[in-house]
Amino acid sequence: MSVQARIDSLKTRHANLDTRISEEDHRPQPDQAALNRLKLEKLRVKEEVERLSRS
Repeated sequence: MSVQARIDSLKTRHANLDTRISEEDHRPQPDQAALNRLKLEKLRVKEEVERLSRS
């Protein structure tokens, strides 16, 4: 897989995580632990995209 393909894949994953976070956040009683896990994963994906973009 090329670097650009990996970046594109990570950006798609980042967008999917954003959607899942929004869905969880709008539930009547959001699961804070799940939200924290999703946000942490989203941050890690963002950092990986940035790292790959610089190389």
